[in-house]
Amino acid sequence: MSKPKVGIFGLTGCGGCQLEILNLEDQLLDLFAAIDIVHFTEAITEHSDNYDIALIEGSVATKHDLERLEHISKIAKVIVSIGACSGIGGVNCLKNLYGVEKAKELVYGDKKEWIDAIETKPIDEYVKVDYYIRGCPPNRSEIVDVIRSLIVGKIPEIPNYPVCVECKRLGNTCMYDLGKTCMGVVSRAGCGARCPSAKSGCEACRGFIDDPNVNAQKDLLAKYNLKIEDIMGMFNLYNACKKTDRKTI
Repeated sequence: MSKPKVGIFGLTGCGGCQLEILNLEDQLLDLFAAIDIVHFTEAITEHSDNYDIALIEGSVATKHDLERLEHISKIAKVIVSIGACSGIGGVNCLKNLYGVEKAKELVYGDKKEWIDAIETKPIDEYVKVDYYIRGCPPNRSEIVDVIRSLIVGKIPEIPNYPVCVECKRLGNTCMYDLGKTCMGVVSRAGCGARCPSAKSGCEACRGFIDDPNVNAQKDLLAKYNLKIEDIMGMFNLYNACKKTDRKTI
């Protein structure tokens, strides 16, 4: 039985999600033994346009990104989004709040015409994504679980409940009780509540659960005499691409 051919690609992003794959350490050799990595710029010099599975990091923020994504999608049988930028747009979407032209001017000044920037979007705005490995950065264990599931033909199990559930399991004190704000009520779990466990509010880097209890979030804010505006900074950090949905948050 031949091993599945895998390509690992980066669009606009920091490269941290690909680095997490390299940081798998003792699991890396077993993983590489089970798949045939034919394209991985951060790890190998060889590259091929013959792959079954494509893991894509980064958002679509330039015309070149879009061209690469469309090329990859024509070849890969399975597309896996890895990380916040790829899955929900991530921090790159902050550019959209200013508008593309203003953002280019602020960053590049009189050289702005050299840049082929477009409005930032997650990759599923352009191609069908089969599976998501979420987070900034994603959990290494989740990376391994998803790839193993794909190898054996199983559907990866990704949590679809809020971070608050993980906090309660861990016995964490609620961030609001500590005088802080948090998006954990509506944010997708799977991170082990690592930010609240470090006494920092959840910023929804894994996006939102499929059916978020928006009223619960609003009730929590009201309980502590806060308004939606008080958490918009947290919302925008990773989810600014969802600007059309803000009326529901």
